[in-house]
Amino acid sequence: MGFGDLKSSSGLKVLNDFLSDRSYIEGFVPSQADVVVFDAVTTPPPADLCHALRWFRHIQSYQNQKNSLPGVCKPLGQYGPAGVADTTSSSAPAAAEDDDDFDLFGSDEEEDAEAARLKEERLAAYAAKKAKKPAVIAKSSILLDVKPWDDETDMVKLEECVRSIQMDGLVWGQSKLVPVGYGIKKLQIGCVVEDDKVGTDVLEEQITAFEDYVQSMDVAAFNKI
Repeated sequence: MGFGDLKSSSGLKVLNDFLSDRSYIEGFVPSQADVVVFDAVTTPPPADLCHALRWFRHIQSYQNQKNSLPGVCKPLGQYGPAGVADTTSSSAPAAAEDDDDFDLFGSDEEEDAEAARLKEERLAAYAAKKAKKPAVIAKSSILLDVKPWDDETDMVKLEECVRSIQMDGLVWGQSKLVPVGYGIKKLQIGCVVEDDKVGTDVLEEQITAFEDYVQSMDVAAFNKI
């Protein structure tokens, strides 16, 4: 196993192909495997190796968390596709192996600034997209039963009174007269309301205010849209 020489274009090409269908060297989260390979690459791959470059910048963003990433560091030759030997040579001086402060991720300020800029751009784009998304307006379909006092009540006038109620978030629908007995008919009328603006208690208060015509109002059906 291995990537060949990761300090050469051929080795980076092997890495790029390896990452074409993977997000990380091993598993589904950043790990010490990514740290080991990242340290061997040392500099960002060229732009035409898009998978390797994407992985490099992503792992670079974990610079301050590298020691806490899961997994155990293994030799570089134990990562990568089968059938490819590791021929990467170490360019770091031997003394650096004993340096506890040695930074596996380098300290290229320009690269760090570029990674931070890309992260900020993505966050800004996401925030803008979320802000443009229209808010969902909760609506309900309500069927009301409006009962008159008796069979002599002018039902045409009663309906006119009900429909005269106008408010933001209220749309009246179809209606019909339904017999209830003894020659008395009730007005059954539908409406669509915006839940945040119109409630059944408000409708009842305004409809029963026409006390010359309306005896009572009941909610026959209530459905969320």
